[in-house]
Amino acid sequence: MSEWVALIVAMASACAVVVAVVVLRKRRPIPAESADETPDVIEYITMMIGVVYAIVLGLAIAGVWDARSSAQDDLFHEAQSLREVSDRAVIYPAEFRDQVRADVDAYVSYVVNTEWSYMQKTGGITGKGDELFQKLQNDVATRSPASDLESQGYQPIMDRISQASESRNARGQNAGPTMPGVVWLGLIGGAVVTVGMLFALQIRRTPRELILALCFSVLIAFLLFIIWDFDNPFSRSVSVTTQPFQDLFPSLNLGDG
Repeated sequence: MSEWVALIVAMASACAVVVAVVVLRKRRPIPAESADETPDVIEYITMMIGVVYAIVLGLAIAGVWDARSSAQDDLFHEAQSLREVSDRAVIYPAEFRDQVRADVDAYVSYVVNTEWSYMQKTGGITGKGDELFQKLQNDVATRSPASDLESQGYQPIMDRISQASESRNARGQNAGPTMPGVVWLGLIGGAVVTVGMLFALQIRRTPRELILALCFSVLIAFLLFIIWDFDNPFSRSVSVTTQPFQDLFPSLNLGDG
């Protein structure tokens, strides 16, 4: 089931629940004095629940969006740092320069073609990717500079490798869902309570009230779907992609990760 089909099912389910509850309540006799009057305290409590839940939803959306943006930035920095390592290797003799660039290309190709799908499925990075990156780092770090130009370029290249390593580690930490389970419990429970408070206001089957209740329920379902979709930065419909690697390493003819 695709993410968008899941969204449609969630919104349809929310509508079905509201309609079902309204229909069932309509079959029960309602006292005349309560049919048109709602105690002020219920209206106040309903308003406060709605305000509190709106704040919680806003914080949750901001949190998952920030996590996704951070994951996207880390991926770009990883790709950019490796691109600079490949470019700065021009200071080395042809044999070693080709070796460094081959190490970079092997790592990038592996990340895009193999590790990316593994990361989406398992929520972690692979040991093979660590080995390929470590080989690049060791090859550069263990070679003594043979000229003043190499001495000047050694530290900047190691800095870029270090930045790529930090970005790789951050990518591994951000892989998989980022929202704790207890937060999801609060979000779903809050949605049930918030929608349930509609019936404390004695909603009936008039077209206006029913349409407003359905729109409100659909909105809650849509916002929860947005949070769920953004919760995993590297999977689902709005995930971070391998586009930075493809843009910065066009000669490798990388496919979509």
